[in-house]
Amino acid sequence: MTVLEHRFHLLWSIVRSRLAGAGPAQRGDVPGWVLVTIMTAGLVAALWAVAGDTLTDVFRTAIADTVGGP
Repeated sequence: MTVLEHRFHLLWSIVRSRLAGAGPAQRGDVPGWVLVTIMTAGLVAALWAVAGDTLTDVFRTAIADTVGGP
């Protein structure tokens, strides 16, 4: 298991435990939502670092086909 996978599993277990403890009487946990937002941004950054060029090519191709490409 890589360091990134280990951190993801650790953060995910924290989020699950906090969400499982939230009952209908609670309105929400601001630090929990901040953690979810930071995790999402981290996953997007990691995905972009690994597949950024491919994602850019896919996006450009989709836009070219929509606007009037070949």
